Amino acid sequence: MSDTIQKLRDEAIALRREFEAALAAAADPAALQAVRDRFLGRRSGAVSALLKSVARLPEGDRRDAGQELNALKAAIERGLDELGARISGRVRDEALLRERLDATLPGRRSYVGRVHPVAVVRRELEDIFVAMGYEVYDGPEVEDDYHNFEALNMPPDHPARDMQDTFYLEGDAGLLLRTHTSSAQIRYMVENVHPPEVRIICPGKVFRRDSDVTHSPMFQQIEGLVVGRGIHLGHLKGTIEAFLRELFGEYPVRFRASYFPYTEPSVEADLGCIVCGGSGRIAGGPCRVCKATGWLEILGSGMVHPAVFEAVNARLGRLAYDPEEITGFAFGMGIERVAMVRYGIDDIRLFYENDLRFLEQFPG
Repeated sequence: MSDTIQKLRDEAIALRREFEAALAAAADPAALQAVRDRFLGRRSGAVSALLKSVARLPEGDRRDAGQELNALKAAIERGLDELGARISGRVRDEALLRERLDATLPGRRSYVGRVHPVAVVRRELEDIFVAMGYEVYDGPEVEDDYHNFEALNMPPDHPARDMQDTFYLEGDAGLLLRTHTSSAQIRYMVENVHPPEVRIICPGKVFRRDSDVTHSPMFQQIEGLVVGRGIHLGHLKGTIEAFLRELFGEYPVRFRASYFPYTEPSVEADLGCIVCGGSGRIAGGPCRVCKATGWLEILGSGMVHPAVFEAVNARLGRLAYDPEEITGFAFGMGIERVAMVRYGIDDIRLFYENDLRFLEQFPG
């Protein structure tokens, strides 16, 4: 054996001992990869460097040197693979132990959505009136001057037309966001091809330039209209009392004279406070819901003004609703207002802040 081959063999033996020590110290995948790079890396690996040196040996020594170094490389690869398998198995076992499913633990409850409290109240209002024989009618949220103001006995100089109250749309078309769903009542009478008997409710969104704890720029109303022969104020009073009794239960109801441009006479209906029982006080202090009055304002109503029938007749070009023979009553209320009374809420803005902590408190 030549001195060159002996020297190469001594280097290989020393390298193998160095590898075995490094392999014994490797305890995780990162350390194992460091050992692999140190001995088998293509550019700087110790075994790779020895294999490259074979080309510089005399031709007669290259075969033996190559066999020696290939055997070393195979032994190192085998040692790396065996330790890699053991480390992978240990890592897998540890992961399984950490992620083990405890079948005795209770399952995670899925979150169940709820219907918005305003939507719940709106459905209940519609159901009550449908059971009383009313038709649900919907109108557009973008209206024109005729349906929103003129046909409802509001001339051009009426305060309700003020820009501070109404959202007017840009352009010369005279369009606006409806300020009440009474505009839908006009549309129904104009479009109605049946004889002049009407019994409808018109729920929907309305818009006004107003925002505080009891008002919102966008809110929902439900308005009703009954038209026919022989309709009088007693019918209005009986309808409102029956409706409020069905909605809230047996609470006192009172009617106060009021004013609306499209009804004459006009009345407002109040309900005995369902929070304080009409006493005006609760828990030793004033009732915040009824403002210590013992009464809750619920809705406005009245007998349809003859001018409304005349405006509809003018649009139709015929005497479809003769004010001498036809009468009617109308009423309207804010749906959020009913929800506030129902649930004892004193800030309308809570309905539209999308706070789940608030919304989850309500059934539905």
